[in-house]
Amino acid sequence: MQLRILELNKRYPGVAALDGVDLTIASGELIALLGPSGSGKTTLLRVIAGLLSPDSGRVLFGERDATRLSLRERNVGFVFQHYALFRHMTVAENIAFGLRSRPRARRPAKADIAKRVEELLGLIQLPELGGRYPDQLSGGQKQRVALARALAIDPSVLLLDEPFGALDAKVRVELRRWLRRLHDQTGQTTVFVTHDQEEALELADRVVVMRAGRIEQVGTPAEIYETPASAYVFDFIGRGNALDGAVRDGVFSTADGVAVFAAPGCADGPVVAHLRPHELEAQGDDGAAREGIRARVLASHRRADRITIDLAIGEHPKPFEWDMIATPGLVPPVPGQALRLQPSRVRFYPRD
Repeated sequence: MQLRILELNKRYPGVAALDGVDLTIASGELIALLGPSGSGKTTLLRVIAGLLSPDSGRVLFGERDATRLSLRERNVGFVFQHYALFRHMTVAENIAFGLRSRPRARRPAKADIAKRVEELLGLIQLPELGGRYPDQLSGGQKQRVALARALAIDPSVLLLDEPFGALDAKVRVELRRWLRRLHDQTGQTTVFVTHDQEEALELADRVVVMRAGRIEQVGTPAEIYETPASAYVFDFIGRGNALDGAVRDGVFSTADGVAVFAAPGCADGPVVAHLRPHELEAQGDDGAAREGIRARVLASHRRADRITIDLAIGEHPKPFEWDMIATPGLVPPVPGQALRLQPSRVRFYPRD
């Protein structure tokens, strides 16, 4: 089912929750709505679901205008962060609930409902747990059951609101990979909300980065990470450093001259240079070299497969981060040591 969001607007007192949002979601796509609290991502999901009405604009399911239709009329599957399973019902009864709640004329026969529940228990890899109650399940198992319940009605669109937010880190990683495999099996058009950039980049076909009720950028995970459309997207997706300075004749420099490096294709004028911690390389510091970033080591921190070095860069107010791969026997630089770093890649954005 293709979705089209056309000029959606939704205001709360003093706040534009959605401000002229346009978005097309292809049939079978898995889309992540990504952004901080207050960016509008959950409001957009609830307008798509029919749980909220927009002030203006339209929501199209295929060629059908669904703007004023209810959640039931839209036939969407909705999965909440905290499962929302019925505690007094077994797993099988929870999954069957949507089918058994249909009007009698549209309700499948008991045998067909039982067959559908059995199919879904196999699909979510819990074939033996149909007789258990929610309190007898782990958090990851509960969320799988919630997904099966949403899929039971053969929804036109599957909507997930922070589906892994209530789970611990290890289970969250396992479950999102399982969801990606499930999506590839079913081909279900899916939209999920998250504030977790790693989750969005790993799971989605395309990521919609939102800010203050507007869409800042839409693209594949690679496009969003490698070619962020703005400083906001760069800062929100992944870790980064920023240096305030100016470009003149293809060369960037800070006002104090502690950072000087090439800025090919960048117009003259004030800019902010954005750099990823892993896109820096140490070249020593002989005190005479002009190009590079002169730095002083403040501290180092071991982070799994890398070591992050905190650096002081001239009068820059925040510590700079530089990542080193933690190879066997690596001795990180010590506090107070002077370094000169050369960036392998820099993104330049206008000073905001």
